[in-house]
Amino acid sequence: MKDFSVKINNIINDITIYEIDNIKKCARIIFDVMNNSGVVHIFATGHSHMFAEELFYRAGGLVQVNPILEPFLMQHEGSIRSTKFERLTGIAEIIFNSLDLRSGEPFIIVSNSGINSVPVEMAYLAKEKGHPVVCVTSMTQSSKSNPRNKYDKHLYEVCDIVIDNHTPYGDGVIEKEYGKIGASSSIACSFIAQSIVIEIVNLYEEKGLVPPIYISANTPGGDEHNKELYEKYKARIKSLY
Repeated sequence: MKDFSVKINNIINDITIYEIDNIKKCARIIFDVMNNSGVVHIFATGHSHMFAEELFYRAGGLVQVNPILEPFLMQHEGSIRSTKFERLTGIAEIIFNSLDLRSGEPFIIVSNSGINSVPVEMAYLAKEKGHPVVCVTSMTQSSKSNPRNKYDKHLYEVCDIVIDNHTPYGDGVIEKEYGKIGASSSIACSFIAQSIVIEIVNLYEEKGLVPPIYISANTPGGDEHNKELYEKYKARIKSLY
């Protein structure tokens, strides 16, 4: 456990040192859209979908977050099946065409490997329609893996801003003779997600504005506070209901 703690802290330190500029760029794009009543769209598959959940509808989180959560691309409706779906061409277009989008609204697309069809095709579709695209990926994992999509591209080769989660090849940080354990990408990505929120809030404060932030629904006045905020965006964020 101590070894795991040290290695995770090293990853977080690397993110803090090397990714701060890209996190700030991402925050600026999202702030400019949110400050004009727009939303940010978050897309991922597999375990990476937790990045969307980390940003969505939680205490201390921003209201204008649209998580694109497709159950068939997550483990709980069949993990092996979801892996196969992620590799199929054409699924991203079906999902993309179902979204309620406004001009210039950014996408954050998260994929640790950044090689499979669905996340890469989603990035292409968003860019073709003029949406800024940020990706969160493991550059170590992705650069050592061959693309599995019709474009023969890694996700990081497609996006406008790349945030490296600095996790190792294979995700685990503790080496054993039978494989790696201590998966790191979910922890690293949660840190990146909350860092983006903090930078966006800083931009609101710099302009003397109150950021649209949820408070815990389990505190006095929480339900009333949150409802006043999300009522404005409930038509655009289908996961609210």
